[in-house]
Amino acid sequence: MSTTYSPARSAQATTSTPRIVSAFKGFWDAIQEWRKWERLRADLGSLSDRELMDIGISRGEVDYVASNRDADPRGIRSV
Repeated sequence: MSTTYSPARSAQATTSTPRIVSAFKGFWDAIQEWRKWERLRADLGSLSDRELMDIGISRGEVDYVASNRDADPRGIRSV
């Protein structure tokens, strides 16, 4: 009795591995991005109203600034 290996089956196994790795990497990147957002939001939320005023944002803009780190909430400039 002989064993026959199908080339299509081995090709399928090798193409699914990069997809799994890519999906895991995307998931991991999303978690890291969420952690950065949450940390920035917590840091800004811990500032006093005076400190927030010094950097040019109000308490109501904290969530916006944390979500849009590359945009100025006043629309003056992009960072």
